[in-house]
Amino acid sequence: MKFPVSRSTFLTAVVIAVLLIATPFTVVEFFKTGEIYILSHRLVDDMVARLHGPGRLRFLFQPIAAIVLGARDGAKDAGEGQPPFLWDVVVHSTHRTRLLRSALASVRDLIAIAILLDLIVQFVIFHMVHPGVALALGPVLIALPYATSRALTNLFSRWSGERRGAAEVK
Repeated sequence: MKFPVSRSTFLTAVVIAVLLIATPFTVVEFFKTGEIYILSHRLVDDMVARLHGPGRLRFLFQPIAAIVLGARDGAKDAGEGQPPFLWDVVVHSTHRTRLLRSALASVRDLIAIAILLDLIVQFVIFHMVHPGVALALGPVLIALPYATSRALTNLFSRWSGERRGAAEVK
């Protein structure tokens, strides 16, 4: 049976729905405490609890998944003769939109899952959900490892290809 929407679209819709449902509770908490959670000292304490509580393995598995996806895309970039991802994004503004779209297409499901997992873990540990933190933490666990892996894989692929080419010439 084929679904009328793609898995990515469904996952994105679920994440948006959960974020929208959680937002009023965050607003009520702001009025009760008078502080914005993502800018408070409680966030730091809660981050430590996240590292030791349920769901802590996601701090390992999500970056690993992002690194694998980045390596795949970096090898593809090298095969096409593209410059390293980070360099191309920063220096060549004409390629920036295309590169960011390709990166988002590669990791959008992973980012959606990261946000959803953070929301679930927040609810399990703290019995409260803070959408802003989930929107910040989920993508950070994915974006930095992905971009770094994509750029380094491209560089390594080019470097090893140049060494092989030089060895064949001798």
